[in-house]
Amino acid sequence: MALHIVDRRLAGKNKSIGNRERFLHRHQEQIREAVRKAVSGRSIRDMEQAENITIPKKDISEPVFHHGQGGVRDSVHPGNTDHLRGDRIARPPGGKGGSGKGQASDSGEGEDDFAFTLTKEEFMQVFFEGLALPRLMRTQIGESPEWKVHRAGYTRDGTPNNLHIVRSMRGALGRRLALGAATRRELEQQRRLLAELLRNPLGKDSEIRNVRLLIADLEARLKRIPFLDPLDLRFRGRVKTPVPTSKAVMFCLMDVSGSMDEERKSLSKQFFILLYLFLTRHYEKIDIVFIRHHTQAQEVDEDTFFHATESGGTVVSSALELMQKIVEERYAPAEWNIYGAQASDGDNFTSDSTRCHDLLADELLPLCRFFAYVQVADTEQNLWEEYTDIAANHANFAMRKVTDPTQIYPVFRDLFKKEGETA
Repeated sequence: MALHIVDRRLAGKNKSIGNRERFLHRHQEQIREAVRKAVSGRSIRDMEQAENITIPKKDISEPVFHHGQGGVRDSVHPGNTDHLRGDRIARPPGGKGGSGKGQASDSGEGEDDFAFTLTKEEFMQVFFEGLALPRLMRTQIGESPEWKVHRAGYTRDGTPNNLHIVRSMRGALGRRLALGAATRRELEQQRRLLAELLRNPLGKDSEIRNVRLLIADLEARLKRIPFLDPLDLRFRGRVKTPVPTSKAVMFCLMDVSGSMDEERKSLSKQFFILLYLFLTRHYEKIDIVFIRHHTQAQEVDEDTFFHATESGGTVVSSALELMQKIVEERYAPAEWNIYGAQASDGDNFTSDSTRCHDLLADELLPLCRFFAYVQVADTEQNLWEEYTDIAANHANFAMRKVTDPTQIYPVFRDLFKKEGETA
């Protein structure tokens, strides 16, 4: 998600709009650089905190155009006790100019750098800018599409809770005006006629009686027009339209055997915590499955995955088999984008490493959009060798080494950069 700085200040008469845009762009780059530096000094668990950003004072000033003084001007400033008009002032030692803005001295005050604070939300926006799950939008829901209900005008049929009273009453008023227009015109004519007859009633009794009967009939006719007819009712129309959607699931596999010491487990946990923050922040419809394994694998919740301790041997294939089983039972590849991330020290039985190779190459990778393997040890054992062969033949598989906490974020950006971008 990109960081946007909105400048709502009015452009001054001596300001250049183009220069102002370059000025704001320069600040965006400095903010990104400040966030990158802050990452190296933070623990992963403190990643979602705010951050103080400092920009040098010299970069705050905006370029302006002004007229030069021109000609030769001699002046002696008030309070001068050392020089007379026409004296030549020696250049300061070292070729540096005199004290100016931003320079500290023992007799005056310098200018502070411009400092401000990025909120937690803004910091995370910059932190995760440019990252995305590879090929996220390729699998569309086919058999069970999602539908979105939205307003679509008005209809004559509907449920009472969708009745639009104002629109219904407006329609009823229009109907009454239309149906009674001719009757009201005739009624008005008869009333004027009656008034004329009453001004000179001699010999016109029968005619007056007939006019009054006609007026009463017209008034009764108007009253028979219903105030609200079922045809007047209007309901808020709501229609369902298919929404193009995609769903993703991320499998997090971590080795918790005896060969994984606390430092290696901490590296693995930090990588998955970073991955967890990334996924839950950027994608609303995504499931995360946590699988821990030693000689046996089990699906656990987030708290158990990050904090429980285990010991024993290592059978990596048990985690891959459990992942395959969960995919078959809950995540149909036709409906879900499937991603896997595995962290291990690379220690495994030789025969089981061959089994891992076969499971990944033949069973899981054809179902996955992307699978990342992170080894938290320098030593390249048989599992690394087997996975190297897989990486050479499958574009949707990547493997990296992480032996120091400072390497986690660069590796993470390399694995999950947007398609077509360089790390």
